[in-house]
Amino acid sequence: MRPIRLACGVTAAVLATACAATTGTTPAPQETAAPGYLAVADDKLPAGGTLNLAVHIDSGAATGYDPQLADVATTWQLLSLAYETLVTVGPDFSVQPLLAEKWETPTPTEYVFHLRDGVTFSNGRAMTADDVAGSLKRLLASKSVWRGQLGPVKSVTKDGDNIVKVTLSEPYTPFLAALANVPAAILPMKEIDDKSVDPATTLLGTGPYVVDNHRQDVSWAFKRNDKYWAKGKPAADTINITIAPDEAARIAALQNGGAALATLGNVDSATMLAGAKDVKVVTQATTDFYYLMLNTQAPNSKFADPKVRQAINIALDAQQIADVALGGKGKPTAITPAGLPGACDPAALPSASKSVDEAKKLLAEAGAQNLSFTLSIFATEPAPAVAQVIQQNLQQAGITVKIEQMDEASWSGKVYGKAPAEFDAALSWFAGYADPGMVTKWWNPETAGFNAGFMKPDKELNALIDTANKEPQQRDKALAAVCAKADADAQMIPLVTRPATVAYRADALSPGLYATEGYGNVLRLVADARVKKSQ
Repeated sequence: MRPIRLACGVTAAVLATACAATTGTTPAPQETAAPGYLAVADDKLPAGGTLNLAVHIDSGAATGYDPQLADVATTWQLLSLAYETLVTVGPDFSVQPLLAEKWETPTPTEYVFHLRDGVTFSNGRAMTADDVAGSLKRLLASKSVWRGQLGPVKSVTKDGDNIVKVTLSEPYTPFLAALANVPAAILPMKEIDDKSVDPATTLLGTGPYVVDNHRQDVSWAFKRNDKYWAKGKPAADTINITIAPDEAARIAALQNGGAALATLGNVDSATMLAGAKDVKVVTQATTDFYYLMLNTQAPNSKFADPKVRQAINIALDAQQIADVALGGKGKPTAITPAGLPGACDPAALPSASKSVDEAKKLLAEAGAQNLSFTLSIFATEPAPAVAQVIQQNLQQAGITVKIEQMDEASWSGKVYGKAPAEFDAALSWFAGYADPGMVTKWWNPETAGFNAGFMKPDKELNALIDTANKEPQQRDKALAAVCAKADADAQMIPLVTRPATVAYRADALSPGLYATEGYGNVLRLVADARVKKSQ
C-alpha cells in the first residue's frame, strides 16, 4: 500500500513500545551456514544426549493428534517427530524424496511413487503400499482441511508391493508440494483399520522419534525410534519439549540452560537476549503471513459493500506493519506468500497505487464516513503490535478501530465457532506452504470450510484460483490475476509475512535450520541436531 508513515519518536503512544524494538540494540549479524540454511548441524559431533526445547503452545486438545486433522503449524511441528510423508521440501522449496525414493509423471495427471525399502513403523511392522494408498484414500475421504490441498485426485492404486499410483482428473501444479506436509503423512492403516490404534491419541509413524510421555499443555517427551530407516538418525536420544505460553519463561529457560532451543514471538526478544552468553538468536523467514478478515456474513455487516472493504485495503500500510510491529523482519505480501518462487509482487496490486484520499472517497460513496468496528485478536505477540498499527493506519482514513484482545482459545471460538460468525473483523495468520498456489485455495470458502461463516464465495475468484493451479506454462500470469482479484474482493486481506524467531544455546546444541520455512516447522531438521555434551 502507499506508505502512511508514523515515524518513531512522533507517533502515537500505542506504538512507542514497537518503535523502541526497531531502534534498540541490534543483534550481531547471523553467520552464513550454507545456501538456504541458517544453521547446519555438525555431524562431526558425537550422537546421543537429550535435547530440551521450549515452545509456546500444545494445540491438539480440540481435535486430537490425528495428523490428517491437524490444521495448525504448531501441531505439525510436534507430529513431524513421529510421522513422515512421501516427499519433503528442500531449502529452495524443491520437492525431494522421503518415504518415496523416487517418482515419475508419465502424463501431467499421473504420479507413480516408488516406495523406499526398509521403512518400518515404530512398532516394527514394515510400511507397505497398502499403508500408503490407504493413508491417501483416508485423507481424501476425511473432513480434513488438507483434503482440498491435494487437488482433483481421481484414484489412488497400488501396483505390487512398493509402487503407488495417483491419478488426477486434471493437471494440478501444487500436488507434490501438498504431499510434503504432515496432514499427508503415511499412517499405519492395518492398525487403524483393525482399531488397535487410534491416531487421535496414539502417535505411530515411521518418523525418527516415538512418544514416551505427554501431559497436555505441559510437556512432551520423545525417545529415539531405534527402528528408524535413515542410517545414523536421529542424532539425539531423547527430546523433551516444555509448553511455555509465557515468552518470559522461554527466555529464562534459554538464559539458565533449561532449554537448548526455544521459539520466540516478540520482536524485541533478540534485543533482550543480546547479552546472554552463548545464546544465538536467528530469524527464520517463513511463507506464513498475517491477514485481516472482514466479516461479510454477519447480519447488517459493516463490510457488505465492497467499496468499504477496498477502502480499508487501500488505507492499510503493510510496509509499516512490517517495520514497526515486526521489527523490519516481515515483508508485505499478496495472497501468494512473499518469498515463494512465482509469488505476486504486492507493490503491483491495484490497491498499492491508491491514496488515503481515495480510500476516504470510497467510504463516502458507500455512506460509511464514520465507520467504526471491533478488531478481535489473540494476545500472543506480535499480534497486538500488528493490530495497533492497523488501528493507526485506518484512523488516517477516518475509521475508528477498537481492539478486542483475548486468549487464543476464546479468539478461535469467536472467529470460527458459529456461522454466521459473530465478530466484525479479526486478525489471524496463514501457514503459507511451499507452492504459491496452495494458500490461494483458502480464499474459496467452499474449499476451505473454516471461513464459510464470515466470507462469501466469489465465483470469478474461485475460477481464477482453479485456473492458476492447473496452468504450468503461464502460471505467473495466472497467479497475478488471482492476486488482483483477491485484492479487489478484500474479504480477507493479506498483510505481511510472519517470521519465526528461534534462539538456541550454541554451547549446548548444533541445530539444522532452513533460512526460509514453508510449513511453519522449526523442527523440520531436528533429527540432525547434535547435542553438545561438554559445555
